[in-house]
Amino acid sequence: MKYLKNLGLSFAYIIGSILILTFISTILSYFNILSDKVMSIIKIIIPVIGLLIGGFYIGTKSSKKGFLEGLKLGLIFSILTIIFNFLAFNNSFKIKYILFYLILIISSILGSMIGINRKRA
Repeated sequence: MKYLKNLGLSFAYIIGSILILTFISTILSYFNILSDKVMSIIKIIIPVIGLLIGGFYIGTKSSKKGFLEGLKLGLIFSILTIIFNFLAFNNSFKIKYILFYLILIISSILGSMIGINRKRA
């Protein structure tokens, strides 16, 4: 039960950070501070930062093997995102999406490894 609570809180951190960063980038784009090319890069960086933060949180709450906790978190988030894209947006699956989801999983693993090492220091 404690694990599900930690997993839910890490998803809350992911969604919260994605919403906050999206709001900030939208405001900056509205006032023409960021160009369209920069916004296309930011659209990729925002979920990576969100999963890094969520992985960091779950890494601080786990007792050992932080990379496995980050892998589980990244896989669950990627699977939910894939399902959402297929059902809601009716997107076809492309090779560039595989690379994007791998980057998300790696950022979650990296965040949890940093989190578990930060906890012990």
